[in-house]
Amino acid sequence: MHAPARLSSLLLALTTVAHAAAPVDLSGLAPGSEITVARLDTGDLVSVEWPADATGARAVLQLNLAPDRPLFSVLGWKKSGDTPLQKIAENLTPLTVLTVGERDLARNGWMVFFDKVHTRPSQRFPAKLKPAALKATSLSASRARLSIEGLSAGSFTGRFEITIFAGSALVMTEAVLATREDRRAILYDAGLVAPERRATGYAWIDPRAGAQTAPADTPGGVRAARFRSAALEFAEGSVAIFPPPHRYLYPLDFADNYGFNWLGRNYDAAAPGDGIGVRQPPAGDNRYVPWVNAPPGTEQRLPLFFRFGPENAAASLAAVQTYTRGDRFADLPGYKKFTSHYHVEHTTDLMNEQKAAGSDAIPPRLREPGFVKAFRAMGVDIVHLGEFHFGTTPRLAAEERVKQLRLMHAECARLSDEKFLLLPGEEPNVHLGGHWISFFPKPVLWVLNRPAGTPFVETNAAGETIYRVGSPADVLELMQRERGLMWTAHARIKGSIPFPDGQRDTAFFKSPQFLGAAWKAMPADYSRDTLGWRVLDLLDDMNNWGADKRALGEVDVFKIEPHSELYGHMNVNYLKLDRLPRFADGWQPVLDVLRNGEFFVTTGEILASDFLVTRGAASAEPPPTLSAKLAWTLPLAFAELIGGDGTRTLRHRVDLGDTRAFGGRDFSAAFPTTPGLRWVRLAVWDVAGNGAFTQPIALAP
Repeated sequence: MHAPARLSSLLLALTTVAHAAAPVDLSGLAPGSEITVARLDTGDLVSVEWPADATGARAVLQLNLAPDRPLFSVLGWKKSGDTPLQKIAENLTPLTVLTVGERDLARNGWMVFFDKVHTRPSQRFPAKLKPAALKATSLSASRARLSIEGLSAGSFTGRFEITIFAGSALVMTEAVLATREDRRAILYDAGLVAPERRATGYAWIDPRAGAQTAPADTPGGVRAARFRSAALEFAEGSVAIFPPPHRYLYPLDFADNYGFNWLGRNYDAAAPGDGIGVRQPPAGDNRYVPWVNAPPGTEQRLPLFFRFGPENAAASLAAVQTYTRGDRFADLPGYKKFTSHYHVEHTTDLMNEQKAAGSDAIPPRLREPGFVKAFRAMGVDIVHLGEFHFGTTPRLAAEERVKQLRLMHAECARLSDEKFLLLPGEEPNVHLGGHWISFFPKPVLWVLNRPAGTPFVETNAAGETIYRVGSPADVLELMQRERGLMWTAHARIKGSIPFPDGQRDTAFFKSPQFLGAAWKAMPADYSRDTLGWRVLDLLDDMNNWGADKRALGEVDVFKIEPHSELYGHMNVNYLKLDRLPRFADGWQPVLDVLRNGEFFVTTGEILASDFLVTRGAASAEPPPTLSAKLAWTLPLAFAELIGGDGTRTLRHRVDLGDTRAFGGRDFSAAFPTTPGLRWVRLAVWDVAGNGAFTQPIALAP
């Protein structure tokens, strides 16, 4: 009668010796680290503990390195260092699913947007972790990384990394994967799953309907969620997840919320149970859908952030919103927030609806357009449009063209007030080569063609000045007369692949009216620790040419509504302006600040104000010191001092691993001694790839 019991004991013993405990290397931990890591007596368990907030509470993460067991054995909480462990959640599996497609490299290599990866075959590979070894390393006294070897997803192999940040219950997980295969474009879904179904419910914020909850047995499915976040609730607390705010979403023409989150029971067969996570819709907006570059041999880092604690799911969601300031751009004394390049086509919509109604009245839905509501809610002060983005626009006759411009100017005036300035602008794409943006300091009437024998400028019966441009010389003359600015849109990509490089010897490029180029996080590549290197490299190149050019932030998307997922695609320019100009008075100060480079560009999480460059008097050519006032939400990663000598671009990194979440400091660092340095600039990046950068400052000879 005791045979079954003896058999069970034998099976248990065989199971126990079936695997050897994975090696654990703690030699990389600094003696003074605030984060403690210890192997527990069971052999497979590793415990990580760190200060979670200013009250003395401590967060605990226990890892289980046994094969086929949930990696996160315990998410725990201690009200102070000597209080009992409160288990928030147990046995959570981190989920990563890699989708691998084929990149078309024919047009512009890896510098690509015009690709439709979603139209070609692809495969989904759940990442499988078989812990082979764990190594813990201190990145600073307040930051540590645990790296677990043995991760694979299809032809991609690598490791799983966990980064802990003292001072908060914030954890960053990363599947770090590389392949030898060429022409690969990728997407990834990620999340946390409780396979033993111990959750009590879910919470998220619907972009239209607001705060939402669901019971634990909710079937797994896709959700459109604000802040790209969802929360999983347990009896003793909750955990909320979110992706890198700007790095996660690949570039698209439309900023709709296509359902970037998932939640519920059994969402993915690879990890059944109650779960929450993020996802990237493979079809995007079903136009150009480039996905993310994964060149052979590059380590693609696929992050997911989560934050846990004893509060309920709604409180966890409120906490993670603060990492993006609630998807709002913070006010900064002495600065105004300016954003550019939007094809909302409000003027065209209004013209069409007025024509259909046979009335000049403004339809109710356009009296306060959705895009204006969205920008106001995000704290934006100045919006520069890119209207009439149609192939027929350059061919319009003067009468029709002027009619459109008058209406755009009138609508910009109507929708502006003392707190918000909507400014006319276009992407004309004629005469200069490539795609470019126009910006005038007041309403200007100009026609984009000039038939033979037509004067460059004339005054009509109403006393209006009308320009006609038919050549680069005409465009430059117009910009000089009206004190306007122009710059390359999406430089070196899209319709500007050879520009502005191919224009560097032209009169218009050399003129002060040609500002430079516009910056956007495009293309995407998760092996990079910064965003938008395409235009940052160009900015450095232009100034090494001696061109004294700028790079302002652009967004380049189409229709926008309050429920759009705009923040993930967005950046903003902080212009050094004390007050907002009135539309009726013109907005020359905005253009002057851009031309003078008195602004910084940011994704929103990092502020880098009051940038200064100084030189000491210790030698004939002392190295310059770069300083700025920094403020941030997510912990910072590094600052980069960039300069050029007319031939080379020189870089010097300053590690900022000592920073905690939600901080500020006066930053100052000297550029290494470099003979012949002509210009310098500053860039600052956080652990999620969010960034801020200043404009180059020329150094006196």
